Amino acid sequence: MAVPPTEPTSSPTPSLAPPSSSRAGARVTRRGLIGAAGAIAAGAALTPVAPADTSAEAATAETASTADAAAPEPGTTSETFPSTRAQTATGEAPVEAAFPIGYVGVRWTGTREATGGRIRLIDADGGKGAWMPLSDGGCSDSNGGALLIPVDRASGYALRAPDGATELRSLAVDTTRGPAREVAVPQDTTRVRGVAYLTRAAWGADEKLRFRSDGAEISPQTYHPFQTLTVHHTATANGDPDPAATVRALYHVHTITNDWGDIGYHFLIDEAGQIYEGRYSGESATPAHDEGGKLVTAFHVLSFNPGNLGIALLGTLTKQGPTAAARDALTTLLRSMVRMHGVDPESKVTYTSPTTGRTREVYEIGGHRDWMATECPGAVMHGELGALRKAVATG
Repeated sequence: MAVPPTEPTSSPTPSLAPPSSSRAGARVTRRGLIGAAGAIAAGAALTPVAPADTSAEAATAETASTADAAAPEPGTTSETFPSTRAQTATGEAPVEAAFPIGYVGVRWTGTREATGGRIRLIDADGGKGAWMPLSDGGCSDSNGGALLIPVDRASGYALRAPDGATELRSLAVDTTRGPAREVAVPQDTTRVRGVAYLTRAAWGADEKLRFRSDGAEISPQTYHPFQTLTVHHTATANGDPDPAATVRALYHVHTITNDWGDIGYHFLIDEAGQIYEGRYSGESATPAHDEGGKLVTAFHVLSFNPGNLGIALLGTLTKQGPTAAARDALTTLLRSMVRMHGVDPESKVTYTSPTTGRTREVYEIGGHRDWMATECPGAVMHGELGALRKAVATG
């Protein structure tokens, strides 16, 4: 999981009705069209996300149904999607959710390590499973760690904090079985410089999460000239049966729990090689950029975010590399981005933050751990970056 922005925003309160200037409500734009067939082929259960406050779920579902029930615009079809449900908790006390849990997001401060951390699942009959260690492959921030753990319909869970950890927080998330709503799904495939990808609408991003109850955007977009690219892994499960659901869970954790106002990466790639649009960037024809070609600032390398394009591979790549399909998709996407910006993928550059003035000598294409102390993008993936840079340059 990614790291916090340089200047964290205040605590968000999701809005049920963002202003009309946003892309919520399945507004169709030149870049907002994506093939529903392509999403299904990618294993994407196209489900939108809902606010974390489970007490508001019924109202949210009713509002969403009313808002999305209008006749589909030309180039779209109407589909039924479940909303995301979420429930927050703090500390180590056992948690029981009012819905089958698909994922548990865990976050803590005080240490980057997960050593000593454990989770135990509780089934519908109250049976308690064995204590399982927390993965040590997560992406950490400057003073803590974070994980997203698939739990396959658990009814509850209990946690033990990692050794030395403080401020343990968790989030129970269901991204596949929530209340249904009707949404207009675009039909045509969307491409960035010839590379096919799923738009935010196609993987189920609920744009309402990016807004406060008064309609103000939590993290308004800022744009800076492109400088470099950074590869991540999400430290989630390998062999993921529903990667789009995992993307929606990451979106909810990043947007609400981490208080970033959006998902932290510019793009994500699953094991089948499907590319997902990440951070919202406005109505430009090119995802992650404005009309002038500047990069929207995301939240993936702490104080080195502006001008730094982040791509995350779904899965944990500490002991294994990416699948061939994911590697090919990453190579193709990186090649399209370096050609767009006219940079040498094998060069070293001096990154200079336009907001803080901090500098760092890095490769044009690097890994998360090149910026800070973290396992990300995993030991095996980081060891492949040299070959990746060469493949991007010679393709």
